[in-house]
Order: sequence, then structure tokens, then C-alpha cells
Amino acid sequence: MKLGELKENSEAVVSGISGDARFVGRITSIGLTPGCHISIVKNDKNRPVLLYSRDTMIAVNRKECEGIEVTEVRA
Repeated sequence: MKLGELKENSEAVVSGISGDARFVGRITSIGLTPGCHISIVKNDKNRPVLLYSRDTMIAVNRKECEGIEVTEVRA
């Protein structure tokens, strides 16, 4: 599933990143790499997704969410 499809207060693991080299380089430089755990803090429609990963709060815009594949972790 795509990052933007996750619900608020859910947890997931990044399973893949797709896009051009510039996009992949930028996303991985902020700490979102395949295998990292993320927690969705806020996911309002038409707003950036706010997530927490590696002791950092990160905002990812909707277009960028389409290039980030995640696997939801069930509690």
C-alpha cells in the first residue's frame, strides 16, 4: 500500500521507494529507507502526511506519498 493510505495512529514498515534518482535520494536522506519503522501522527485529506520515524517528525506531501510503499504492522 502507499504511504498516504495509512490511517492516523497506525504503524508500518517502509517496503520500497520508487521514483527518479533525485526523489529517492531526497527521501532516503531524511531517513525513510526500506525497512525503517514509521508511525503515522496525522493524515488529513489534502494535507501532508505527518509521521514519526527514527526520533524525527517528518512531513511528506501527497505526491511524494505515491512513491513510498509501506506494509502496515498490526498490533
